Amino acid sequence: MVQVCLNGERDATDGARIPLTPDALATAAAEAVAAGATDIHVHPKTPCGRDSLSPRVVTPVLEAIRARVTVPVGVTTGAWTEPDASARVARVRSWTTLPDHASVNWHEPGAEEVAAALLERGVGVEAGIWSSTDGAARFARSPLAGQVLRVLAEVTDPDPDTAPDTARALLASLARHGRPVLLHGQDGGAWPVLGLAARLGLATRIGLEDTLFLPDGGQAASNAQLVAEAVSQYGCAQRSS
Repeated sequence: MVQVCLNGERDATDGARIPLTPDALATAAAEAVAAGATDIHVHPKTPCGRDSLSPRVVTPVLEAIRARVTVPVGVTTGAWTEPDASARVARVRSWTTLPDHASVNWHEPGAEEVAAALLERGVGVEAGIWSSTDGAARFARSPLAGQVLRVLAEVTDPDPDTAPDTARALLASLARHGRPVLLHGQDGGAWPVLGLAARLGLATRIGLEDTLFLPDGGQAASNAQLVAEAVSQYGCAQRSS
């Protein structure tokens, strides 16, 4: 599986290539799927560019994307969207249109309550386990660990030389949970970690949330270009693993 992460916390200061509006996100999603993406992760944003869990923001984004593609669509529930955990839970319970899945960062306060609210509504949970946090230890103790859709092994090490080793250590901390794993990196570590995921036969992701650059260091023009590069460079390795 190659998930495309369309925008993340990026905003207009990162350039016009970052899709922010429902229409722009739908177009970017359609182009990325045509390039080989099989799943979508998106950060719905207010008109001023702030990540939001409000149903007035989430619904138009989901509807616009689903009008263009048929692959699963997931959203973030990161604590920066609603710093108060109870407010995040309330937002999830207020959604009028449901995503197929949503990521929950397990090191953040209120993660289990948010995940429980998602599961109650039939939304798949991607358990975000970040390197250099206590997320793996918290997840190991969680009664919800066996109910998540998959684990997002998120390598926050941006150094291309050390990110693969950071990824291996993170994977080792998750080995006993038995849930499907999606491994990805960010910034300078994005492409090395994606290559490792391909060699290990793991699901992965790429997109403008994780990196603005191609493997050769050139600027990526779009999410679709990043996905196409991932498929062309690492598709064979992934299929043969």
